[in-house]
Amino acid sequence: MDYYELLGVSKSADADEIKRAYRALALKYHPDKNPGNKEAEEKFKSINEAYGALSDPEKRAQYDQFGKVGGGYEGGFAGAGGMGDLFDLFNSVFGGGDVFGQARGAGRSGGKRAARGEDLQVEVKINLEQARSGADIEVEIDKLNACDKCNGSRAEPGGKGLQTCQTCGGAGQVRQTQRTILGNFMTAAPCPTCKGTGESNPEPCKQCHGRGRTIKPEKVTVTLPKGIDGGYRLRVAGQGNQGMFGGPSGDLYVFLELEPHPHLTRDGDDLHHTVHIGLAQATIGTKLEIPTLDGAHSLEIAAGVQPNDIIRIRNKGMPRLQARGEGDLIVTVAVEIPKKLSKRARELLEEYAKETGEFIAPPEGFLSKIGKAIRGE
Repeated sequence: MDYYELLGVSKSADADEIKRAYRALALKYHPDKNPGNKEAEEKFKSINEAYGALSDPEKRAQYDQFGKVGGGYEGGFAGAGGMGDLFDLFNSVFGGGDVFGQARGAGRSGGKRAARGEDLQVEVKINLEQARSGADIEVEIDKLNACDKCNGSRAEPGGKGLQTCQTCGGAGQVRQTQRTILGNFMTAAPCPTCKGTGESNPEPCKQCHGRGRTIKPEKVTVTLPKGIDGGYRLRVAGQGNQGMFGGPSGDLYVFLELEPHPHLTRDGDDLHHTVHIGLAQATIGTKLEIPTLDGAHSLEIAAGVQPNDIIRIRNKGMPRLQARGEGDLIVTVAVEIPKKLSKRARELLEEYAKETGEFIAPPEGFLSKIGKAIRGE
């Protein structure tokens, strides 16, 4: 199905236009307005799926390019999330509780409910050696865990404990009747007194101040995939903040930055190194040692090598991430020409020039320079 066609908008429609179209269709096909109508229920699911994709800029771009979102829509409208997810999306657009019939939150999710912990993120610097070997690194984070004193209950131990909220009667929501052009509808919103938990806390825990969680420093071991590079993000499941009311912990996201290496630079799977040699070494050839991630490597430079020539050493680069094989070490030859020569070195070079037939202009004498200065040359 075409999401744009389903909502009755063009592919160039902006976010407000898409939202208006969704609101109109959601009101028309809402299950409470069409009880027992399976066709309307399926239509309601479809328009929620379409809106869920087109209202998210990243998902919309993916849909525009590939005609689908991921391996299936992430909201799970027709899957495990069921109609509950549809009503959550519906309520996020219309605000507060369900506008049809009884407030769904009171019967389905009213009062205190498990809440997933927040995700955490940390930036970590790694070196080439760690990235190559797939090392275990330790990262330090400040993490919210259940309070040691109240064990996450939020109430002071030995006190009155948590009590039923008098405002909402423990439902976590308050209902109001609204008159609209479509008739009278009941809406539900989180209770302003207990903030939706359904409980009051007359004696909050003194250690966590009634929050149920406290910040604690913690060290987490992260295993790097072999060949990982800077700029990647690793997800460590369950190492974020602890959830509330028995909810699962969030995740930890580790953002990697690659530290500069003193001798090697990285380009994808390949490593680069520049070796500096003199004029005689370039002409006659030489053998010298260069650094690699495996230690020193003996490199033979052939006679007559030219400046900026490339020597490729196979399989001395980085492991290919999630693939077989390794990159190469690419050595660039830099030939250094001396700026100053001793008298003997100059004589030897002049003899070399005569031997090879190279023309070298004789050095300009002092009197010649004086004469040019007088003549203004």
